[in-house]
Amino acid sequence: MTVLVGDVRDRPARSAGLVGVGLGLLALWSALPPFSIAWQGLPLVLGLGGIAAGIWSLREGGERKLAVWAIVTALVGTLTALWAQGVDREALDNVVNAGLVAATLRFATPLAFAALGGIFSERSGVVNIGLEGMMLTGAFFGVWGSASSGSWVIGLLVAMVAGGVLAAIHAVASIHLRADQIVSGTAVNFIGLGVTGYLYRDVYGDQGTPADLSRVPDVKLPLIEDIPFFGDVFGQLNLLIWVMLALLVVSHLALFRTPIGLRLRAVGEHPRAADTVGIPVYAVRYAAVILSGMLAALGGAYITVGFVGSFSENITAGAGFIALAAVIFGKWRPYAAFGACLLFGFSNGLAQRLQSEADISANLLSTLPYILALIALVGLIGRSRPPAAVGRPYLKD
Repeated sequence: MTVLVGDVRDRPARSAGLVGVGLGLLALWSALPPFSIAWQGLPLVLGLGGIAAGIWSLREGGERKLAVWAIVTALVGTLTALWAQGVDREALDNVVNAGLVAATLRFATPLAFAALGGIFSERSGVVNIGLEGMMLTGAFFGVWGSASSGSWVIGLLVAMVAGGVLAAIHAVASIHLRADQIVSGTAVNFIGLGVTGYLYRDVYGDQGTPADLSRVPDVKLPLIEDIPFFGDVFGQLNLLIWVMLALLVVSHLALFRTPIGLRLRAVGEHPRAADTVGIPVYAVRYAAVILSGMLAALGGAYITVGFVGSFSENITAGAGFIALAAVIFGKWRPYAAFGACLLFGFSNGLAQRLQSEADISANLLSTLPYILALIALVGLIGRSRPPAAVGRPYLKD
């Protein structure tokens, strides 16, 4: 009864924290294109309101982390908005526009596929450091399958099979051989890098991948296409972006609203208890790891068959590791992990635009997503609780 009363008392403080975060974001949004607010003091008013809400939440004993986030978000949002108001409007329009939002989605999509795969694997109790190698494998075999068959559908299927095979190697080493899962995942990354590099040179040589590669098409939405700003973002998106958004919803429902998801989470939290009630621990872990490889490979295939239209050695450039950071940042939950992927995707899109609009080194800007991932992980040390049995091999009696 005491706990319930405490929860009820904490609700207003938690709500105030959420309001503070919302006001901070609104303060920033009000000063950015496509909006043009006549009253320049609006971001300041909204930001001060957000800071006040955060301080009140902190004093009333709400979630300390949420209250601090509200204060920081409101402060940063307000300062950024005031800075944006003093910047030349035309230059700002060239950086912050519908193209930036669309680029955020494009860069976040491969990360989201891999992050969903990482969530399934780690929720079952198996650490999947090998997401990078599986993405790279999917990127190459997606191109190879598409070029060989003339169909991007075949290319995606071949990519998923290749990613599943590589994931199965990691599963055998981690589950049955009970090898160190970090070492096994690292080995998988080297296998993916070496095999794709060798096959690329052997199959395509110096000529590179075919120019007429069958690629995943864009989906045009005629009714939405004509809506200002919104239509520029969602009016014409690649099919795999919509597939990713659909999988995001399906993954959440499967994990938290179905008996299968309950069994998967039980295996990751307490495999001995799950085995006692008849849940096949090994089978569940094998299925989860292989599924994670197929999803990561689909993310890699999106880069080559859906976005770039070609393959080059190490084309993923560490995207699998950023996806792994998104899994931890999102606390092993699909929606939260997708939010982290959007954050990393935004940093990529912003760096791309700053490179063309500002006199900033391209090499320096290319480090932005990795710096952001490092900051995110450092900030979560001791605060993010993984599944209890993750990384621990299970030995059946």
